[in-house]
Amino acid sequence: MKVVFHEAFKSSYCSDPAAKDGRIDAVLDLIKNHVELVEALPADYQDIAACHTEAHINEVINEGLYDISALAVGAAIQAAMIGLKEPCFALVRPPGHHASPGSSWGYCYFNNMAIAISKLKKEGRIRRASVLDIDLHFGDGTVNILNTKGYATVFNPVASDPDTYLKKIMDYLDEAVDIVGISAGFDNHKEDWGGLLSTGDYREIGRLVREASKKNRAGYFAVLEGGYNHNVLGHNVLALIEGMRG
Repeated sequence: MKVVFHEAFKSSYCSDPAAKDGRIDAVLDLIKNHVELVEALPADYQDIAACHTEAHINEVINEGLYDISALAVGAAIQAAMIGLKEPCFALVRPPGHHASPGSSWGYCYFNNMAIAISKLKKEGRIRRASVLDIDLHFGDGTVNILNTKGYATVFNPVASDPDTYLKKIMDYLDEAVDIVGISAGFDNHKEDWGGLLSTGDYREIGRLVREASKKNRAGYFAVLEGGYNHNVLGHNVLALIEGMRG
């Protein structure tokens, strides 16, 4: 299975937890012998501007974060394109699901997932899409961008136990679409901030997406969002990848 990645994602571009040293290495150390790495390319300005205002883009530029953020967007676009034919994971930072058209928070700057889905639609590669956001935190930015467009749905499952959580995902994935994008946050793990899911649950999520996509003849891909316990992050990413590829 292909994983889109760039050495620049290892850099500590700011003081946020999402940029903490060792985060990407914690994943790479676990997955590098199980995947094919594809080098990320930066997104075009026009692709970013399709989902974000000029004022917001200029703010990211002024903060000195445009290059790394555009590279993360580009990786997500590549993963989405690959995902039309085979499962793919974008190992990126900064994350993106808290980035709305004109603002962002929560360690996000540009909305990697929303821009990738929007580009697929603009180029006529898909008619409908679904985004499964499994991060602990509600992906408000993705909702704010995609829910106004009419061709995509965004689902952030919430439950007090893993079985209910997985059942909600299974029900959501019953919708027939052309591609499923997983906003892959891992901070809901038992040893991370959320304390809910096991590593095996992430493998099951990957399997559910794979089976639903196979049923609907849809593509599928994932983009890294949250996940802050480096001791378990790599294991969780590998589990999701194993579920996705089968």
